[in-house]
Amino acid sequence: MTDSVKATRATVTLGSIVIDGFMLPDGSYRMSQTQAAEIVELTERNARDFLDSKIFKRLSGAEYTPAIFDIESEDQKRGQSRIRALPLEVVVIYWVYQCYRGNKKAMGLLVALATETLERRFDSAFGITRSEDEWDQRLSAGIINQLENDLSTAFEEADTALSREKLLEQQLRELGAEPWALPGDEKSRIPDS
Repeated sequence: MTDSVKATRATVTLGSIVIDGFMLPDGSYRMSQTQAAEIVELTERNARDFLDSKIFKRLSGAEYTPAIFDIESEDQKRGQSRIRALPLEVVVIYWVYQCYRGNKKAMGLLVALATETLERRFDSAFGITRSEDEWDQRLSAGIINQLENDLSTAFEEADTALSREKLLEQQLRELGAEPWALPGDEKSRIPDS
């Protein structure tokens, strides 16, 4: 019997979002497949199906099978001894794909994380120091919540525009025209009444 790799658990906060983070003995970080999905209001099954999809293979350039790790813990509870872990790059690819599919929660989360990353780099360049609590307050108070509200409005406007476009296409077809035909093409002409 071989020894299994043990991961160490720590709490990671992103504004008001609390995540169980895991570190492997080699120093690399992991996140549970279940939490990666739940943070963007999806099920673990959705994440698992994504990892098996052709789109994931195209985005990541390789196949990936989540590794299962044992967790070192002093206050271990039944059922918490193992996780199906994903490297952070895989989690980000999953969230980016969810953005592409219109997941507002994923979009707000990634914009907030990217904004924080840029702000931290700017702070470093200008010699500004902030505590982790300050960063969490900034994410909780403004960035994530405001983005979710702004994105909801933007998506509603886009949905309305798309609905109008489809209605106009349908009306043109009912009049005998092909909406996307080139000018001068016989299909694009509206028949004389």
